[in-house]
Amino acid sequence: MPKELEENVCDERIFSKIYTKFSKDLYNYLYYRYGETFGPNDKMQDAFIKLLENCNKVSPSKAKGFLFSVAKNMMLNEIKHQKVVLRHREIKPKDYTNESPEFVLEQKQFLQKYQKALSRLTEDQRVAFLLNKVEGKKHAEIAEMLGVTRKAVENRIYTAYNKLKSEIEGFK
Repeated sequence: MPKELEENVCDERIFSKIYTKFSKDLYNYLYYRYGETFGPNDKMQDAFIKLLENCNKVSPSKAKGFLFSVAKNMMLNEIKHQKVVLRHREIKPKDYTNESPEFVLEQKQFLQKYQKALSRLTEDQRVAFLLNKVEGKKHAEIAEMLGVTRKAVENRIYTAYNKLKSEIEGFK
């Protein structure tokens, strides 16, 4: 039996070695890549907790990749969360509206139809469409982000647009 299969990350001695070996590198990676704002030390600690929770599934040779992937994903999720928080801080809700109650109701119903129609799209179509129409990204940028060709992105956006147009009356 190979030595790697005998070793288990759940073993306290091996986990301690992994922590000692990778904790500083992981912290530095997160700090230099994302800065102090998003708590690189906390994300590093959380990544090790995830490793401990999944210790039966991760071999010691794969621990470094697991840690860096988990920590990077946690950091990206935190960044997304902070963007949402910032967006909501900028939006000051108003207590009044000049719109008629019928218009407000129609607007809410349209939004519900839109969200339902978006949920029916495939994930690839939804991501490409929202990156283009909501975030304002260009097709080439989206292709680079998703790791696909520009034509694939164009096809996803075009297909999503056509599906939304067929499902929602008055969609432009």
